Amino acid sequence: MKKFLKYTTAAVCMLFTAFATTAAESQYPTRPIRLIVPFAPGGPTDTIARVLAAKLTETLGQQVVVDNRAGAGGNIGMGLAANAPADGYTILAVSSSFVVNPGLYKNIPYDPYKSFAPITNAAASPNVFVVNPGVPAKSISELIDLVKKDPKKYSFATPGIGTTPDLSANLLRLTVRIDAAIVPYGGAGPAVAAVVGNQVPLGCTALPPTTPYIKAGRLRALAVTSARRSQALPDVPTMTEAGFPGQEADTLQGILVPAGTPKAIISRLHRDIVKILVMPDVKERVIGLGFDIIASSPQEFTAQIRDEVTKWSAVVKSAGIQVN
Repeated sequence: MKKFLKYTTAAVCMLFTAFATTAAESQYPTRPIRLIVPFAPGGPTDTIARVLAAKLTETLGQQVVVDNRAGAGGNIGMGLAANAPADGYTILAVSSSFVVNPGLYKNIPYDPYKSFAPITNAAASPNVFVVNPGVPAKSISELIDLVKKDPKKYSFATPGIGTTPDLSANLLRLTVRIDAAIVPYGGAGPAVAAVVGNQVPLGCTALPPTTPYIKAGRLRALAVTSARRSQALPDVPTMTEAGFPGQEADTLQGILVPAGTPKAIISRLHRDIVKILVMPDVKERVIGLGFDIIASSPQEFTAQIRDEVTKWSAVVKSAGIQVN
């Protein structure tokens, strides 16, 4: 009898706990939510995060506050989010450094597979290979021929070591076996300026900071690294269309929460964020930044993370890229 009562009491406790948890999740959220952005204000990840934060504040009925925690290639903010309570009140917005850093740094404060529950890859922007208009190449094939004939004359400007444009340039260099040097700058702005000013004749950057110069004729776009042509530059071919498959590389804009966050909250956030992304004003703003709306499912984003960590770790190793 005592044994029966013991198990009955335990079962009742578990039942009450389950009811309490379900009730808490159904009332979510009951207080402000922190949206960590592991970069300084003003960049594309911060801009998209702020658009989502404003709309989520309206949808959820609680203030969603953007918290910029820049440093160490995003590792500081991502580590902070990884150690936050898994209660739905901390959300993380990431760029492609989330999938690049595991192969780039010896130690990072998060596990890309275990520390987080993916919500969605909200949007993505391809990288674009560009040349100064003075370079006599109208396609990637023509560019490769030029570089092979005179490798010392040509080099690629990129936004920095380990950025996806930097890795895209290295991937192309390794794939077609050209000896063009990679010149990493301290951001997209300086890299674009170097190619516009012809200090460095070639460049590979994310699309958003480059698009105005391409449209103004101050840079020539040869190809984008997306699977499909970009809505921002529909006349520019993809690398596959240009004859170089396997070069796909997007700068993702992902949303995650700490691992262990209740599934009901994950589903709620995913549902609300996807609805926000298709709102006409949000869609126009995001596309205007040079991004395409993705709005992937948690399962799709989980698979993408696994694929990209493996891919970029291999590129980093093959190219001998090191970050202290």
